Amino acid sequence: MRPRRLPPCLAGAALFAALLLLLLHATSSNPPLLSWPSSISSRHPPPPPPASSRFEWGPSRPPSFAYWISGTGGDAPRVLRLLRAVYHPRNRYLLHLDAGAAAEERRALAEAVRSEGEPAWREFRNVDVVGEGYAVDRAGPSVVAAVLHGAAVLLRRGPRWDWLVTLSAEDYPLVTQDDLLYAFSSVSRDLNFIDHTSDLGWKRHERFEKIIVDPSLYMDRNSEPFPSKEIRQMPDAFQIFTGSPWVILSRKFAEHCVYGLDNLPRKLLMYFANTAYSMESYFQTLICNSSDFRNTTVNTDLRYFVWDDPPGLDPVVLNESNYQNMVNSSAAFARRFEEDAPVLKKMDDELLNRSPVQLVPGVWCPNLGKEQMGMDVDSCLKWGDINAVRPGQAGQRLRRYISEISENRGCR
Repeated sequence: MRPRRLPPCLAGAALFAALLLLLLHATSSNPPLLSWPSSISSRHPPPPPPASSRFEWGPSRPPSFAYWISGTGGDAPRVLRLLRAVYHPRNRYLLHLDAGAAAEERRALAEAVRSEGEPAWREFRNVDVVGEGYAVDRAGPSVVAAVLHGAAVLLRRGPRWDWLVTLSAEDYPLVTQDDLLYAFSSVSRDLNFIDHTSDLGWKRHERFEKIIVDPSLYMDRNSEPFPSKEIRQMPDAFQIFTGSPWVILSRKFAEHCVYGLDNLPRKLLMYFANTAYSMESYFQTLICNSSDFRNTTVNTDLRYFVWDDPPGLDPVVLNESNYQNMVNSSAAFARRFEEDAPVLKKMDDELLNRSPVQLVPGVWCPNLGKEQMGMDVDSCLKWGDINAVRPGQAGQRLRRYISEISENRGCR
């Protein structure tokens, strides 16, 4: 019997899936140009860590987060503001501007972190910028490749972090890092916070039976996916789950996604390479079909959204009318916000206790925001105890909420 040839669109789709796997393999072995070239140069070794930055790790100490913060052209100021709002020396940060940003904007962002930014960024060297832009479209699998790239780089750059947090330039925190670190100290560091469901509804046909091609996987500019004419059957080798595209992943699960010996992560990459909005399904399907990880899943993304009725593709833009509901939501982050929206200043003033040009005060830098010599201190110049946190009421509330929802784990 002669072998049956694939239709052109399916053959092309298979090629794009292979390209996605090739991209992941390349990024897991070769980190990009980063904002601290001296720290990865053999000719210019990094200086020894300052005596004040003697980090202590372990179950009795606060955890650590790795932040993947993404944006596009014109988002550099928003990314910097978000970085200031979520900064803590214990964490790691990787900033990414996709192909929608010019190379000059990307260099300016790296320069702002390296030489013009906060003294703490220079002191602790825990903020990096992806030095090369590549195309990303949130409607296709290229956004999954971007997150896996970020995870691979953060795993190499930071040996100590416990959770990976994905944020965009449209996000903003509802709690301080002292609050967040305190809240997550109450649960196992193997837990994964992923909103998920197996009730696919209309997505069964529109997302999973239809095939799309994402040109952002092979073009050097952001491009919208386009559909093929073929329809495929639903899989029976695994069960599909879907949910929110914003996740908080444990280090163990991030390592499984990037390096895991199990073949399922790669098999699902091949499948979701031709699925619309695959960021809403890849991690959900992988963790809920993995016997080693499904019981580490907590069904929440800890984000605050507001949707239209009927819901659109994006949540509504938040403003001051949403403020009290955000505060009462027990969420850690909220989205979407317009740049320099008045509600962001209200959140800075009342939730984070910072000005737009400051980092958030904490035990690690107690002088921030205090008046010295007749002027408010906007930069941290003296370090406090970076191994301790002092939560507020929001941190206490978030800790109770996380402890409560973490009692129910698994995929249903």
